[in-house]
Amino acid sequence: MAKMILSSCDFRNSESAKCIYDHLPLPVDQCKVLYFPNEKATEGAIKSKKFHQRLSEFGFSKENIYVFNYFSPAEFDVNTHIDVIYISGGNTFGTMKRIKESGAETIILDCISHGAMYIGGSAGAHIASRSIHHVAKYDHDTYGLTDFSGLCLLDGVLICHYSNLREKDYIALIEAGEQNVIKLQDQDYIVFDI
Repeated sequence: MAKMILSSCDFRNSESAKCIYDHLPLPVDQCKVLYFPNEKATEGAIKSKKFHQRLSEFGFSKENIYVFNYFSPAEFDVNTHIDVIYISGGNTFGTMKRIKESGAETIILDCISHGAMYIGGSAGAHIASRSIHHVAKYDHDTYGLTDFSGLCLLDGVLICHYSNLREKDYIALIEAGEQNVIKLQDQDYIVFDI
């Protein structure tokens, strides 16, 4: 059974980072991680190894870091064993559009079905849920996304970066009949078996 850790700040918050490190299936430097960059990533940035450097700062070994190239999705060898799927913050709609249009959704779900842990921070946490429609209050959907379904790893929806300023959004979701609305402040994280 795989684990899923969702947070607002993933490795950028000491509490959620500790949770992630404590739950990794192997020591961090031994984990093979497949990282999905956010909507701002250009093909040049993906090929430049800048994301490898970023993930190595979190303790992953450069030889165990795989960065998904949305512009050439066939480059990823689907037979590669992956220990961790990681999607960090960014614009939820832009990142989800890239995931859906590149076929990455299938790769993510396949890796998880083979035991890969899912780490989602902010946009990556929203993407794991049933729907991202409500995130339009925080992220501008200028990407023309028409399918607002998430990966459905979580049967519910999240409000990341929760504060009193988002309380009315939480109440509106509940009043609209949304089941299982989870509030995540910046220091919060949740762990699930999936």
